[in-house]
Amino acid sequence: MRPGTAMLLGWLALAVPPLASAALGGDATSVEADRAQMKAQARAATPAAGYTMQEFELPSGTLVREFLSTQGKVFAVSWHGPSVPDLRTTLGAYFEPFIAAAQGHRHGHHPLYVRQPDLVVQSTGHARSFAGRAYVPSLLPPAFSVDAIQ
Repeated sequence: MRPGTAMLLGWLALAVPPLASAALGGDATSVEADRAQMKAQARAATPAAGYTMQEFELPSGTLVREFLSTQGKVFAVSWHGPSVPDLRTTLGAYFEPFIAAAQGHRHGHHPLYVRQPDLVVQSTGHARSFAGRAYVPSLLPPAFSVDAIQ
C-alpha cells in the first residue's frame, strides 16, 4: 500500500462518526435519517421518470443528492461543494467495501474511481471544491442513465 493511501484511509476512518444510518441501498426512511445525521437542510424533492431525487445542503454548503427508485430504494448518491460529506453515512453499508476497494487506488491529483460489480464510486476534488457520485448498478431503475447522477 502506498503511504498516501494509508494516510487517506486513516483520515476517512477518523473523519466520519462511528454510527451511520443506511443510505446507498437503504430505503426511503433512511433519507430523513441521513439528513439528520449530517445536520443538513432539506431542499427540494424532485420527481422524475422512475425515480425521485432528494437534495440536502450540509452546514459546509456541500449539496448531497439521494436518488430513490419507485420501490423506495436509494440507488445513487452524489455530492458537490466545499467539503466531502460523511461518506460512512452517505454510502451506508457500502462504505466498508468502498474503503477496501480504494486501498489500491493511486492518489495525488487523480480522481478516485472504484468500480465493482455492485458498487461504483467516482470522486474528485481539491481544497473547497469536491464532487462525487456513487451508485449500485443492480438497483438502477430501468432505462435510467447514470449521467443523471450529478
